[in-house]
Amino acid sequence: MDYELNVVMLACINMIAVLGLAVFTGFTGLFSLGHAAFVGIGAYTSGVLTYHWNVPFFFALLAGVAAAGLSSLIIGIPTLRAKLRSDYFAISILGFGEALRVCLENLSVTNGARGLSVDELSNTAWILGTLAFSLLVTRNFLKSRFGALFVAIREDPIAAEMAGIDLFRMRLLSLVVSAGLCGASGVLLAHRLAFIQPVMFTLTQSTQLLASVIAGGIGSLSGPVIVSFVFTALPEMLRWLNMWRLPAYGLLLVLIMIYRPQGLLGYRELSDLFRRRPR
Repeated sequence: MDYELNVVMLACINMIAVLGLAVFTGFTGLFSLGHAAFVGIGAYTSGVLTYHWNVPFFFALLAGVAAAGLSSLIIGIPTLRAKLRSDYFAISILGFGEALRVCLENLSVTNGARGLSVDELSNTAWILGTLAFSLLVTRNFLKSRFGALFVAIREDPIAAEMAGIDLFRMRLLSLVVSAGLCGASGVLLAHRLAFIQPVMFTLTQSTQLLASVIAGGIGSLSGPVIVSFVFTALPEMLRWLNMWRLPAYGLLLVLIMIYRPQGLLGYRELSDLFRRRPR
């Protein structure tokens, strides 16, 4: 049961990062290929604090979230002020992620490319509690006026700007919130695996996060969270296929894009499926 529990816990940790990207890509409409960088910032911030200075895990978690959120300003302010969109923004944040990885590989405080061993502090209660809190905060945040502004920007940024919405501030706010959630995911990941290495936070992980958001449904929180769990657990469930498990994973993505291009839930939430329709 320890192996199955670890798979479930890793899936829950990934769900937190996917929540963050769902806020930014799903509700604001900007694609990102570098959100794994924010996961890495959260992981290394907490890892360095607990390893070198024995900071309590709760404060290391807060520090990881804050560091990821603040670091998003470094890439967000110049790119969003310049109104980079679509592929241009995705490439710029990809460059930010690769630059961060190179820095982590050459810093002595992070132990370079050899990685950093930390204490295993992320137990089941911490992971499930953080996931529940993230779901609650994200849902309430998107139900507020900010969520409506994000959707307006996603649907038609020109019309939204003409209506008086500050595109730069709203997009930057969305980026900071999503980066903070990814930072929390990184903290829990680092102290669940008890080891972190720069190679863990590359384009591959960013692509997996983005695939979960798209396959789950743009404009939905429930869909990406469900798909994220499946995408994390499925490769482990198909491990008996050996080398064929990754092609099977890719085939599932292709089938989703062909037969369900709007994603698992589209623009709906899981609760909408159980809501009684008026006669």
